[in-house]
Amino acid sequence: MLISLALVFLCGMALGEVFRRLKLPSLLGMIFTGILLGPHVLDMLDPVIMDISADLRQTALIIILTRAGLSLDIEDLKRAGRPAMLMCFVPACLEIAGMLILGPALLGISLLESAVLGTVIAAVSPAVVVPRMLNIMEEGYGASKSIPQMVMAGASVDDVFVIVLFTAFTCLARGGNITPEQFLSIPVSIILGLVGGTAIGLALSHFFARVHIRDSGKVIIILSLAFMLVTIENSLAGIIGFSGLLAVMALGARLKQGKCEVAGRLSKKFSKLWVGAEILLFVLVGATVDTGYVLRAGIPSVALIFCVLLFRMAGVFLSLIRTPLNKKERIFSAFAYIPKATVQAAIGGLPLAMGLACGDIVLTVAVLSILITAPLGAALVDATYKKLLVK
Repeated sequence: MLISLALVFLCGMALGEVFRRLKLPSLLGMIFTGILLGPHVLDMLDPVIMDISADLRQTALIIILTRAGLSLDIEDLKRAGRPAMLMCFVPACLEIAGMLILGPALLGISLLESAVLGTVIAAVSPAVVVPRMLNIMEEGYGASKSIPQMVMAGASVDDVFVIVLFTAFTCLARGGNITPEQFLSIPVSIILGLVGGTAIGLALSHFFARVHIRDSGKVIIILSLAFMLVTIENSLAGIIGFSGLLAVMALGARLKQGKCEVAGRLSKKFSKLWVGAEILLFVLVGATVDTGYVLRAGIPSVALIFCVLLFRMAGVFLSLIRTPLNKKERIFSAFAYIPKATVQAAIGGLPLAMGLACGDIVLTVAVLSILITAPLGAALVDATYKKLLVK
């Protein structure tokens, strides 16, 4: 296992740097590292690593969302207002609608199977989007209109919305019924996640004000509580909705509001943790990619991914109607909503494991969407933010 971790970090760093020098996103190099080292090509990773891959990827996601919360100014988010809320579900809804229209024609699947596929594909990747928005915030681009904050918040809630829809449609595909409670769990998950994270962040703010602890100790406390919040989400699954990842971001945001100076120092600590966590996350995402599925995908699957992306971008533009954002800023927001990776890697194989007839094609398109949209979205954001946003 130690050799496998060494290969993940060393090869991921090396290939990431090669891609960066080629003016391509370094995460693309990390994903290809995972593909090469993974069980479907060279098979050089210890099976134990693959068994705990989902937990390691979730840990990395918790780190970047905590850092996002510590950098998120609530007042900036309030200024974003209505469009930030619409970005949480309108782009995903339009992408699912696009899949319902085009899926049967291009892939020969039913409307219900298209709905399942749409919910797998429709989730944006916070792991790709959030670090880029944080870098843009640090450089001061789009700050006057809170564009990075709006995108970060929308990307985080978008996943909650899509995963609930995925659960509902897969239940229907297995012969069950969609109940009102399943859709009610969407706002419940968001509200309870925000309330839980805010309450813990408030308690931590008071605790840090009264008890002297080194910043490294504070990082350990915050991470431990973040792990507990995500565990609570898993424990409450099927009982009541609770978004652990949203709670993690709310915890950091509340600390930022109450202890601004401390939050700034802690954000830098989490930035250092992200250096290693990013490599681990994207190499392990790459390791989940089955190249056999990619080779069998064919032109219709590729065409479908690009077509539904147009629906998603239309959803972003629709969310930004009657806002002060100009044309360039709206285009940037649409680019920022392209990347997909973590959710697709997590749930792409579930329909196949459930025995659904569409399982094979869902996994194929999910894998292909990671390989196409993660580097494409990251590259567009990196290449255009200085041209499209005002510093």
